[in-house]
Amino acid sequence: MPDFPKFLIYLAVMAGVTYLVRMLPLMLVRKKFENVFIRSFLYYVPYTVLATMTVPAVFYCTGSVVSAAVGFAVALAMAYFERSLVSVAASACGAVLVCELVMKML
Repeated sequence: MPDFPKFLIYLAVMAGVTYLVRMLPLMLVRKKFENVFIRSFLYYVPYTVLATMTVPAVFYCTGSVVSAAVGFAVALAMAYFERSLVSVAASACGAVLVCELVMKML
């Protein structure tokens, strides 16, 4: 139990830093951004962060990079043709499964 007080200190510091990062922009910026570049930049930040976290994980979640690339390509193609999220995910999983089975047979 001697590490419990240290844990509480670390937890308090982490909570404080997380709170400050979220609270300071709300306190410092009170008016709407008029600059079109900044508004468009801030509009695309969530999509960029999501893609940055998701795409690398896609290539390491299967048995090989080849099957991951096939699944990723199928998902991109289905998304390009504006299919639903469920059909995109199911098609990508199916493509990975087929690719893995073909690679095992070879």
